[in-house]
This record gives sequence, structure tokens and C-alpha cells, in this order.
Amino acid sequence: MKKIEAIIKPFKLDDVREALSEIGVTGMTISEVKGFGRQKGHTELYRGAEYVVDFLPKVKLEIVLAETEVEACIEAITKSAYTGRIGDGKVFVLPVERIVRIRTGEEGEAAV
Repeated sequence: MKKIEAIIKPFKLDDVREALSEIGVTGMTISEVKGFGRQKGHTELYRGAEYVVDFLPKVKLEIVLAETEVEACIEAITKSAYTGRIGDGKVFVLPVERIVRIRTGEEGEAAV
């Protein structure tokens, strides 16, 4: 089992969710997060005053799935989240040692 964490631009969430649904991903967790990478934030104007936005709004997706589904999931995320501009995001793949469904006690892939 693997856990995929993806950080994407908020306006791409619906496209990514749709792409993941098409390949059979049945569940995910979404969080609104803030951060920066190479973008290092940017400056904006508000009522004539300039201010620096250090942390940019992003969306974090967390998906746990079988190892055989990882490549298709990464491809779906990267294609649907792509804009070609800086700040498109990142995808992280992490090992998952154990999963337990609280309600039934099921473990492993059956718990996903």
C-alpha cells in the first residue's frame, strides 16, 4: 500500500478529482493549506498599498491505494493539475505500513 500526497493549485481541484474518479479512485482527503516553494510568494496591491503574500493558498490531497494503482494515479494528478506555470505543485509517494478500518476492524487493502 502507498499514500500519495499531492499539493496543487486550488482552482485545479475539480479537474483532479474528476481525473481520479475516471481511473477508479474512490476516496481521498482534501485539506486547504498554505505554503511556498520556488514561487517564494508574491506582492499584491490592496487599496493602493503593496503587501507581500508569503504563503500561497494550495490544496493538499491524500490518497491511499494499492501499489499497482500508483502510476495511474500520479499520471492522472500531473496531467489534470498542469498549467505550465510555476507553482503547479508536487506529488509525494509514501509507504503505508498498516491500515485498520475502525468500524469493522478490517485491515490492509480491505480497509481502504
